[in-house]
Amino acid sequence: MEGAEEELERRSKFLNSLIQKKKAVEQKDQHEHLNVRIRAADMPLPLQNQAFRCARDSLDSMPGKLDSKRLALALKKEFDSSYGPAWHCIVGTSFGSYVTHSLGGFLYFSIDKVYILLFKTAVEPLDK
Repeated sequence: MEGAEEELERRSKFLNSLIQKKKAVEQKDQHEHLNVRIRAADMPLPLQNQAFRCARDSLDSMPGKLDSKRLALALKKEFDSSYGPAWHCIVGTSFGSYVTHSLGGFLYFSIDKVYILLFKTAVEPLDK
């Protein structure tokens, strides 16, 4: 009986690895379609995909020149309304930053030639 359990475990791991590979390929295809490149991330995939889609839609709606403030505001409003307040967004073609973020609330990516930093901070009262 022990051999059967080991074989079942081996097959389960194999099938799980196939599923993970398929998901990775699908994710890569979506990134290429949106022209997205992840630079750094500590965020669940569904939230990342929402950020990519929101950024792509905002960029596509801009006639001509990039409006960094408009793009940052669109992402911030989208994430504040969906996942609560305290989201911050920095958009540009050249910037430096050093931020502290909540666990699972950090995404730095590029789309076209625009760099986007989206992160959530913990909301804590200031000590007086």
